[in-house]
Order: sequence, then structure tokens, then C-alpha cells
Amino acid sequence: MVSSLNKVLIVGSAPDAVRTAEWDTSCFTHTIVINNAWKACPSWNCLIYPEDFPLDRHPSALDLLGKRVVTAEEFVPVQNRFGGFVYAGGTMCYTAGYWALGALKPDVIAYIGCDMVYEAKPGQTTHFYGAGTADPLRYDVTLQSLEAKSLRFQALANHQGCAVVNLSALESSRLCFPRMSFEDLASMTQSPNHGAPHALTVQTALRAEADVGYWVESGRYWEEHDRFDRQTLRDIDTLWLATAPELALA
Repeated sequence: MVSSLNKVLIVGSAPDAVRTAEWDTSCFTHTIVINNAWKACPSWNCLIYPEDFPLDRHPSALDLLGKRVVTAEEFVPVQNRFGGFVYAGGTMCYTAGYWALGALKPDVIAYIGCDMVYEAKPGQTTHFYGAGTADPLRYDVTLQSLEAKSLRFQALANHQGCAVVNLSALESSRLCFPRMSFEDLASMTQSPNHGAPHALTVQTALRAEADVGYWVESGRYWEEHDRFDRQTLRDIDTLWLATAPELALA
């Protein structure tokens, strides 16, 4: 008999996040919403947000009843176990993933609404709540390649025996995870077969990170940004991008 899978859903604020309102998310052990995404996904049970998330955007005390809230106090130590924010990428899309990977030990992590594509013109609607700020596209030394950061996360998840998929129906996504439909994932009883990156490829990238030593225990890497060389981090991104052909679903 096949045991049930520990499936985790992570919901961001891209346009198709609203699709989750029609889903029966009981197939997930945890439905994690990032920042404003709690407004799009009524069935959420876990909210994660950074220190600067405005108070006026928080759920009410009534909305929080029976729900879990994850703040920097919890997610920084977990993300540090996976190399820290400089290498993982300083945006909540990946922070939520690493926290889920470390704290919840899932078999599958599924993303929706985290495509990090901002195609609307200034003033036009980019998110379900209006015109959002393109935070992942800001000038930040840790976010030079969102694709490389997604591949890094997938490689580390794979090492832990966790598959990562993207439920997005949008044409474009900065996430390099394999696409899957919600229906297929909901009915899945075994982890999807996926090709693992060559161990040497991953170890080369991890060794390069360790050799540079861009470690900030507090997680507030922006307070020390002057000591991080952009080209060095770009070179490390290139190593992670080299894993792309080896991370496709079978």
C-alpha cells in the first residue's frame, strides 16, 4: 500500500493565484500563502511574510484563528541551514520554499502565483490586488538570475527527496520547475519521477559557495552588501544554471 504524500502548496500573488479559490486543497498538508496571497486563497493555513510586510496588509485577528504565521524568527534559521539568503536569493518566493523544505519535510512542493513575471505597464493591474511591486526584479546582488535560484532550490529539494513543481497556467515563469496541473497533483499517490542533477555538478556549485563564504547569520544581507561581489555571484549562478538539463520530470 502506498502511503499518502506530504504535499505542500505555496501561493504567491501572480495573477493566477486566484485559481486556488476554486481548488479543494485538502490534498495538501499545508497551504502556505506569501504576503498578500492570503486574500486570494481562502483555504490557507500558513502565512509567511518578511519583516517589512506592512501591518495594514495583515489578516485580521479573526482571519488568523487556527492559522500559523511564520516570520523571520522562524524562517531565517531554516534558510541558513540551506546556505543562507545570499545564495538562495533574497525574495519570499524562495524563502517560503526553503522554510517549507526544512520545517515541513514534504514529498512534493507545488508553487502557484510565484512566476515573478511583471508584464503590465506602470499603473496597470499586475496582481489580483492591483498593481504590485516587482520585488524579485529589484536591483539586488542576490537576484541576478531568478532561474538559477530556482534550480538551486530544486537541486537541494531533490537531495532531500522532495519533488518541486509549478502549477502555473501562465505562459511565462521565472521558475524552472516542471509544470503540472492541479488535478494531476491532487490525485498523485507517488512522488513524480524526476531526473536528479549530477552529484558532481551540485557539489561544484556548493563548493564555490562555501569557498566564497558569503554568510550572514541574521539574514539581513543588505546590511553587508558592500562585501558581496556581483561577478562572483553571477559565476555561481552559472554553475546552478548548468543543472537545468538534468532537472526535468521523466
